[in-house]
Amino acid sequence: MMRLKKLCAVIILVLSLTLFSTSVKAQELEFYLGGDVLGFTIKTEGATVVGTCDVITKEGLKSPCKQAGIIVGDIILSLGSIAVNSANDVATVLDDYSSGEIVTKISRNGETILLDIVPALDVLGDYKLGVYLRDDLTGLGTVTFYRSDGSFGSLGHPVSDEKGSVYSVIGGDVYSSCIVGVNKATRGRAGELKGMFIGDKPIGSITKNTNVGLYGKINNFDKGTKTKIETAKAKQGKAKIYSTIDGITPKYYDIDIVKVDNLTSSNKNLVIKISDKELLKSTGGILQGMSGSPILQDGKLVGAVTHVFINDSSRGYGILIENMIKK
Repeated sequence: MMRLKKLCAVIILVLSLTLFSTSVKAQELEFYLGGDVLGFTIKTEGATVVGTCDVITKEGLKSPCKQAGIIVGDIILSLGSIAVNSANDVATVLDDYSSGEIVTKISRNGETILLDIVPALDVLGDYKLGVYLRDDLTGLGTVTFYRSDGSFGSLGHPVSDEKGSVYSVIGGDVYSSCIVGVNKATRGRAGELKGMFIGDKPIGSITKNTNVGLYGKINNFDKGTKTKIETAKAKQGKAKIYSTIDGITPKYYDIDIVKVDNLTSSNKNLVIKISDKELLKSTGGILQGMSGSPILQDGKLVGAVTHVFINDSSRGYGILIENMIKK
């Protein structure tokens, strides 16, 4: 669960390829246990409008974005013929601007809209749109599983905006991280893990953001440092989660799986309840940052933590592991 409010086939064509294809499939099904928290810096398509403002011009205050109809939450995809994926892209367009309207493509609630915007010349001689933008997203999340090639699945739910729309990810970096503190959960308010990135060089990359998790790949993955694990179907009863709430080392904590829904492909297939006294004392329950924590039964991986119940932080949702794997 990143700190954004929300606690990441083989086809056998001919008989002669059967042996090779089977070995590839077996390798794809080699899983290694996650539980560690990584830092993510995610590059999204477009630049999200997080605020608008007036531009101070010689004629007075002007607000080009407001006049064009751009609102908070819009995602600017392009200005004229130039694709926009960062605030720097906007600055580049404005540096070359001289006059006239700029056809601006935005995304609003999943719908693409074209608007005309006229930049304003401020008193310092620079053209401005009167907008505050967010491009990259940064946060922490728990890895659910690794594969032998270094690919991983995490979070068990998407990285999404305040309205619940899934961000379109065009890349990003993965960093080692360390948990340095805890804001405990209380009734009506989710708690969170507090962490920091370790080092300034990425250890991997982000490949996709889906409704069942954030996925990526670790460079120079050392499976010798991880625990190989099999997957299985979840069932009601005793289970454990494997999660990092301090430092860099995950630990096992007792939970109960109180409900299993095998009929949906969503990220809310399981209802879980924390029963581990140590975890409840330390965190108050499920925290933001624990999403993706592996759920195990009989030593096998069956799912991952995805959400917390705000009114009872000892309870939450989980996703079935098969729904994460098929992505």
